[in-house]
Amino acid sequence: MESISLDAIDLQLLDLLQHDAAQSNQALAERVHVSPPTCLRRVKRLHDVGLIERQVALLQPDRLAAVQGHGLACIVEVSLDRQSTEALDAFEARAVADAEVQQCWRVSPGPDFVLVVHTRDMPGYLALSQRLFTADANVRNVKAFFSTKRAKFETKVPLALTQ
Repeated sequence: MESISLDAIDLQLLDLLQHDAAQSNQALAERVHVSPPTCLRRVKRLHDVGLIERQVALLQPDRLAAVQGHGLACIVEVSLDRQSTEALDAFEARAVADAEVQQCWRVSPGPDFVLVVHTRDMPGYLALSQRLFTADANVRNVKAFFSTKRAKFETKVPLALTQ
């Protein structure tokens, strides 16, 4: 893994982009007190070294619900019978390939995986559970927790802004 050095301006840029990645380069440059070309170069470097993985739009679920329904959000604990590297990798690959799996975490201790899942409805969850859990002979136990309210959702990674 290559060593990456960040200064205060880099950290400020990362913080600002986490809040709103749609800001113009001009606005970013003004906020961190550098020229627009310098700002553009720094942001490109942050992309190139892999600190900025991708930029996405975050949808507002309650507004989207008016158009297509709330859907069903749940957190699922998955335990496997065998925890060999190959078995863990195989389940992980199937889980991350499924569009309804929003997050996939290998965890320890406890279950082997925690998934954050969003399906259209309960029949959609049943289809997902058959695809990922029932069809896999290595899945020993599944425990699903269905969301009744989302109190907080944050994608921001805390940064040490004072150096």
